[in-house]
Amino acid sequence: MFTELHEAATPTCEAQHCERSLGEPALVFETEAGRREAHECACGAVTVTVVRPESSR
Repeated sequence: MFTELHEAATPTCEAQHCERSLGEPALVFETEAGRREAHECACGAVTVTVVRPESSR
């Protein structure tokens, strides 16, 4: 399921004046509460995405 959600939405940089698409995460952390991914952008900003399993919504 995480793969389906991840593929459905390509994360973009959240820094001001930057909307680059982010590639593979630099760090991935998974728990029962969900998956967190840290993406480092070429502009130097770090964006963290969180995906919760369907069962916890």
